[in-house]
Amino acid sequence: MSKITYNKEIIGDLMDGKLDWHRTKAIISGHKDEDRFEKHLEALSERTPWKEKILLPLTDELFIVAKGTERIIKCRCGYEYGDYRENWKLSALIHVRETEEEINELYPYPSKPDPQYCEIREFYCPGCGTQLEVETVPFGYPLVFDFLPDLDTFYREWLKKPLDNEKEFKDLTYDVIKCWAKEG
Repeated sequence: MSKITYNKEIIGDLMDGKLDWHRTKAIISGHKDEDRFEKHLEALSERTPWKEKILLPLTDELFIVAKGTERIIKCRCGYEYGDYRENWKLSALIHVRETEEEINELYPYPSKPDPQYCEIREFYCPGCGTQLEVETVPFGYPLVFDFLPDLDTFYREWLKKPLDNEKEFKDLTYDVIKCWAKEG
């Protein structure tokens, strides 16, 4: 039985939702080409206006990219958030909904977050204004750091293609906040 492989264009059509359901199902449930991840990254790169190499997509709009020797979070529009080991939300525009009236704009029905116990945070890109994420958390809860991948282990052990300039796998968010405290 031969394995079916898909070219970058088909992977791009899959990402863009251009394939019919039967073809989509066959691709996502079937054998994965050994170079599927690379094809996916190439197709993503063709859909961005910048040239930095995408190392890993985080969301539909946010990517970890190689910029020189650094690895940063970058929005599809080109806005740069900084080191990927820092919570990108620290550099986003944040709209907080914490009153009954503000929450009712999103939830006009009885089953909704209780403004006595929580707030809704909306995160927007300062470059293009795209809403990137929403979190509902108790008041005073720190910004949720959704995903900190160990890029070096992923590339070295899973993809068998080690990255140059290995970086320490460490959450640097606290270091950013500590610098802010010293400046203030």
